[in-house]
Amino acid sequence: MDLHFEELLGKITDFIKTEAKTETVVGEPFELGEFKCIPVIKVGMGFGSGGGEGIKAKSQKAEGVGAGAGMGIEPIGFLVTKGDEISFLETGKSHGIAAAFEKVPDLIEKIYDKRNTKEEVPV
Repeated sequence: MDLHFEELLGKITDFIKTEAKTETVVGEPFELGEFKCIPVIKVGMGFGSGGGEGIKAKSQKAEGVGAGAGMGIEPIGFLVTKGDEISFLETGKSHGIAAAFEKVPDLIEKIYDKRNTKEEVPV
C-alpha cells in the first residue's frame, strides 16, 4: 500500500495557507471612523486514515485504504483599536431581546416535557 502521506499533507497545508485566512472568511481589516477593525477567526481541523490487507477467496490478496479530513472556519470577532486602546468585540453572541428569542425553542421543549411527565405519573 502506497498512500503518499507526505504529498497529501503538503496539499492540505497549502490549502489551509490559502483558504484559512480572515481575508477569505470575513474580509480585510477596515476603518470605521476613528476605529480600526481587524477580523478574527477560529479554525478547527481533524484528520483520519486507515488501511488493511487480507486474503480473499482462492488466496487472492486484497487491500483497502481510506482517509478523511474536515475543517471548520468561524468568524469569532474583531480586534478594535482607537488610538492606544485595543479591545475585542465578540460576534455570534446575542444580547438583549435577540438572546431571549434564541432561548424560546428550548423553553417550549422544557414545558412540553414537564407536561408529558405529569400526565404519565399515576395518581
